[in-house]
Formats: sequence, structure tokens, C-alpha cells
Amino acid sequence: MSYVNTTAAVKALTDVVVTSGNAEKIIRRLPEDEKIIFGPDRHLGDYVNAVTGRSMLLWQGGCHVHGRFSAPEVARLKAERPGAVVMAHLECSADVLALADVKGSTAVMLKYAEEHPGLTYIVATEAGILHEMRKRCPDTEFIPVPPTGGGACNVCEYMKMNTLLKLYNTLKYEWPRVTVPEDVAREAVKPIRRMMELS
Repeated sequence: MSYVNTTAAVKALTDVVVTSGNAEKIIRRLPEDEKIIFGPDRHLGDYVNAVTGRSMLLWQGGCHVHGRFSAPEVARLKAERPGAVVMAHLECSADVLALADVKGSTAVMLKYAEEHPGLTYIVATEAGILHEMRKRCPDTEFIPVPPTGGGACNVCEYMKMNTLLKLYNTLKYEWPRVTVPEDVAREAVKPIRRMMELS
């Protein structure tokens, strides 16, 4: 089982792909005695193991963004704002998730904020979602958890490589062109289809 943010080559070796939003649901749909190797995010795997009682074998990879959040920093912000609701993405470490009131994907966090406007939220996920949260909930305060090692907020430099100009060039000129070997593409689509069947 592989997290959706993997290469086509990894997907080609995978039986089913999951997202942070559907990983628990898909694991629960598989037989309880089924042996599962889960990768690449060990924190998401730890969380799913904890809530499902599974003992999946976890690849010891992780998200470089969510790995930079620390429990002491979340606790510090919570102490400064005792009434704030802590939100944390499932790719955060177990000690960060232990401090969270809302645990889930960015979609789960956004939905929760929309359903509970006017509160103060301490948010432990990639900072790009904060714009959408503030747009949808203008009277709500969202405080990003800063990364370990300094900085105001935690951003993914890889996601920031996507720009409007690059999107325009891709749509208008279809470049840069990404090619995937036919045999890899054929196998990589299978776990995606399996995810759709199970979710």
C-alpha cells in the first residue's frame, strides 16, 4: 500500500494507493489478518495502525514539511492561546497528533473550520492551505505552527515550484511533456483503480 504522493514506478509495485483522507477507511475494508507493507509515510502509517489496531510494516519515509513540526512548538502556541483548536495533518508525528483536537487531511481541517467559524486555530500542515482557510472563513484566526529550526511558517518548496506561468505553458503548449514508460503506466493505474473501488 502506497501513499498517493509517490512516483509512477512505486505505484507500479503497489496493490492499492491511499490518500490521507481515505487511508483508514481502505485499511478497514481489507481483511484483518492481511499483511500490509505501507509507505512511504511512517507517520500516516503510525496513525492508521493506532486507530485500526493493525500492525502494518512501515517504510521509514516521511514528508519533509510535516516532519518539521514539533510537539513543544504546538504546546507553546497552545499555552499562549488556551482556547485555540489545534489542527494537525496525519503526516505529523504521533507526539504532534497527540496535541491535536482535529486530526485529518487538509480537506478535513478546512471542512471543520467552515463548520466552526469564528474560533482560533493553530494549524500544523503545509502553509499553502491557510490562504484557502482565510478566504472561506474570513472572521476566523488561523495561526501556522512554525517549523523546527526557525521561520514563520512551514512551506513545501516542491509545491511552490508550480507557478501560474508553468501552468499556462503546460495548458497552452503542452510542455514540459512528462512521459511514463508504457509498462509502468499500465501497472501504476491498477492501484489507483483499486483505491477507487475500496473508497
